[in-house]
Amino acid sequence: MVPFAGYEMPVQYPMGVLGEHQHTRAAAGLFDVSHMGQVILRGPKVALALEALVPVAVEGLAEGRQRYALLTNAQGGILDDLMVANRGNHLFAVLNAACKADDLAHLRAHLPGIEVIERDDRALLALQGPRAENALSALLPGVAGMRFMDVANHDWQEQEIWVSRSGYTGEDGFEISVPKARAEAFARALLAHPDVEPVGLGARDSLRLEAGLCLYGQDIDATTTPIEAGLGWAIQKVRRAGGAREGGFPGAEVVLAQLREGPERLRVGLLPEGRAPMRAGTPLYTSPEAREPVGQITSGGFGPSLGRPIAMGYLPAESTGADTEIWAELRGKRLPVRVVPLPFRPSNYRK
Repeated sequence: MVPFAGYEMPVQYPMGVLGEHQHTRAAAGLFDVSHMGQVILRGPKVALALEALVPVAVEGLAEGRQRYALLTNAQGGILDDLMVANRGNHLFAVLNAACKADDLAHLRAHLPGIEVIERDDRALLALQGPRAENALSALLPGVAGMRFMDVANHDWQEQEIWVSRSGYTGEDGFEISVPKARAEAFARALLAHPDVEPVGLGARDSLRLEAGLCLYGQDIDATTTPIEAGLGWAIQKVRRAGGAREGGFPGAEVVLAQLREGPERLRVGLLPEGRAPMRAGTPLYTSPEAREPVGQITSGGFGPSLGRPIAMGYLPAESTGADTEIWAELRGKRLPVRVVPLPFRPSNYRK
């Protein structure tokens, strides 16, 4: 157990990080993500109201569907990334643990007339992997009909369970909101299934890194724009230049200009040569002799599914072409690193 965002979190269980990673890719891994914030937003024209704070289209999101979103600041930087679901008479948002207090204050300060309700009476579990549907449908038969990014309510032992078909591993899977008092019983019921094993922070990090997914506070932060981070796909046409609801969010001038002209730097995938993993903070250079770094690694480690070290980081846009060779300084030595497209491993979502 280690401190993480103000909580005690498991790094690994008896199976170990490598075993948990491989089990999630082959069967189903269960993660306790109850540290994340669960928030209900309710009020008149709540979807349009939220669009004043995010560059994505919330108005028009179909009931029973959710979308990846970003809170931005006046410079176009990312305050947090989150999931937003349309649950009929309200929106439901899931926030990062380290940001949730600031996010709640930000939402309450900038959404007048909208109720912002933290549901700290509920736990959150994530069940991920190609056998996740098989395991969860044994308890909640209706989940088999859900597709990627669907949200729905299901009943288990007279408890209302909120389910989304989503996750952060690159695998098919579900995020499951459970009343806190019944969370342990529900988790144990899942773990009783032969396909399910518990998974900690170590494998959670290697799984999301292989999937090319950002970790807030490392790969994205308040100094990083969505376009620099390679997250422009999350901004729908209706919010872009010429769209019916163009801009109107904090930092729109910066973000839309970068969409039009391209950013000066970009997040890229990196394959270090050799067997030594390269961690966050490792400086990157254009040549073995260059005196000043041009970027740095933001996430890095060993990719068990690839059997080799992998990393992500930021480089000047002109150095981000596939197979560009750059150099990382590791323990006083310059080692070659190759730029590659993300993700490192194709995703297996249920479309």
